[in-house]
Amino acid sequence: MGGSGTNLPSNSVGGSSRRTLAIGATALAAVIMPAGVAANAAAPASRAPAQTQIGETSMQNRGTTANAQIITSLADFTAAVRADRTVKTERITFKNGTVEMTGILFSPVNAASGRKYPAVVVVHPAGGIKEQTASLYAYRLAQNGFIALAYDASYQGESGGQPRLVEDPTARVEDVRSAVDYFTTLPFVDRERIAVLGICAGGGYAINATITDQRVKAVAGVSAFNMGDGFRKGWRGTGTVEEQLATLRDAAQKRTAEANGAQPAMLPYVPDSTEGVTEPDMVEASDYYRQQNRWRHENSSNRFLNSSINKIYAFDAFDGIETLLTQPLLLIAGSDAGSKWHSDRAFALAKSEKELFVVPGGTHMSLYDRDVGKAVPKLVEFFGKHLKGSPQAATDSVPVKEPA
Repeated sequence: MGGSGTNLPSNSVGGSSRRTLAIGATALAAVIMPAGVAANAAAPASRAPAQTQIGETSMQNRGTTANAQIITSLADFTAAVRADRTVKTERITFKNGTVEMTGILFSPVNAASGRKYPAVVVVHPAGGIKEQTASLYAYRLAQNGFIALAYDASYQGESGGQPRLVEDPTARVEDVRSAVDYFTTLPFVDRERIAVLGICAGGGYAINATITDQRVKAVAGVSAFNMGDGFRKGWRGTGTVEEQLATLRDAAQKRTAEANGAQPAMLPYVPDSTEGVTEPDMVEASDYYRQQNRWRHENSSNRFLNSSINKIYAFDAFDGIETLLTQPLLLIAGSDAGSKWHSDRAFALAKSEKELFVVPGGTHMSLYDRDVGKAVPKLVEFFGKHLKGSPQAATDSVPVKEPA
């Protein structure tokens, strides 16, 4: 149910869905993790260091901050944006077919009238909403001279669509294309310099959309997660076919019950509590999404419809990546992330210009906030290189206004 969201200043960002998921765990616990892993398996005592491959770089000896302060809560983010006189935000709407999408547009305040600028669509994680990590990345990109858009997925947050809380990969990919459509209507956006950035499942959706949309000139995934692979194989990629079939049988039984009058079944993305959870990524995910002093938000409900599972199982974010992805690809992953295998797989499959950027000691969730400052310089470098060119004169310029 798209609520009104947390009240935020006009110069700010405004205000998501248990078997655990991309950023989740117990849902992803029951759906994408082998039996017993989420609550009972001991966390690994140590992890092998990430292997360096051709085309892969490390954060060693690189700067570790971007635009100063580390922001680790929604409250601190809201305050930072409110106080920042260099970035303007605007709540906007656009269409994905008949669904009205709601987003937040981040722009540099000093953007010159009559010029066109590079723009980046930012795609939020499964279970997330626009006001969380997607807006944090969009904000940092705007501080570095890009137009950036964070939006709520169809059926989620403040965007429209029924039934509520569906996680439909096909719709999610079309959301990305529709956001690109929106950018092409803005006179201050250069249509030839549009890129897409996705976090977690948003990274998988961003890559999948780019594979078949040549308007996108570059794509990046942070803690990228392929929803189909993740649900089929589990958080760490060790799920068995027997477990997959058991999940599908359970989903089928629930669908039949719903068709015969039962209430729609809901599943969690992440554990509502960390009690008994030993998978490190899931402990961090629960803290990020469910704690009031972190990024908890009323529009992020930590639930999705059980009927989403069939759609997710049938999806592969990297389908066609070997042959149809011609645009440059950047993957950013933490060396200690249980989800890093998704980035490794995408990197291995892609034949276009590519780079895997590993943050030593980083986890899946650390790249949502506390390690954003380590990811942003690389993103700015990557988008700056592939969206290069001097600003072009706009035919009907819309000046960026000073915040109220």
